[in-house]
Amino acid sequence: MLTMPRIASAIALTIAGLASSGLLADEARYNQIALRAEVNQEVAHDLMHVTLYTESQNADPAKLAAEITSTLNKTLEQVRQVKGVSVKLGSRHSYPVYDDKGQKITAWRERAEVRMESADFARLSSLTGELLQSMKMGGMDFSIASDTRKTREDAMLKDAVDAFKARAQLATQALGGKGYKLVSLSLNTGGFQPPMAMRGFEAKSMAMMDSAPTPQIEAGTSQVTVSADGVIEVQMP
Repeated sequence: MLTMPRIASAIALTIAGLASSGLLADEARYNQIALRAEVNQEVAHDLMHVTLYTESQNADPAKLAAEITSTLNKTLEQVRQVKGVSVKLGSRHSYPVYDDKGQKITAWRERAEVRMESADFARLSSLTGELLQSMKMGGMDFSIASDTRKTREDAMLKDAVDAFKARAQLATQALGGKGYKLVSLSLNTGGFQPPMAMRGFEAKSMAMMDSAPTPQIEAGTSQVTVSADGVIEVQMP
């Protein structure tokens, strides 16, 4: 059986042990700093996207659908003959046209899209000029291909880590430390700007585009960013 002095000693040792454990836990987080470093690079767009559409109106919805389908099929057939250009159908929808009183349906109107993509700007531009004889321009934009993006990001990873190391060293020196330990580090990619687009043409501009055999192309660039986020623990003298 423990006497009172021994019980008091045991309690004191337990409290001291808990305090020591808490101190060690605090020390594990002592002088820890969260840092972020990033590197950026402008990358030229290497994919061109063109959206064309056909739109028509007819009192007979069946005839209207047949007309739109025929135009789409001819366009798809023409595009598929051009190497290096991929094509797919976009959105297609129809809606009723009402009389002046808005009570009776007088006709139906339908619009359908064809979307093309290519890394050969000149070829797709020339093809677009030909197709504008029967289709209308819905939009033109540019982006970076997935393979190109991955290659650039991989090449920038080391630069991001080096930038993080340099910032960690600066933080260590600012605190008067003799060195630092890396607690955690995560690398993230992204930072792409929206593709450069040509949309929302006015009627006059649309007519000029339709009559032009080869629209002038300026693909532009997007900014690729790789960031390094981490935590360091500064070692004091």
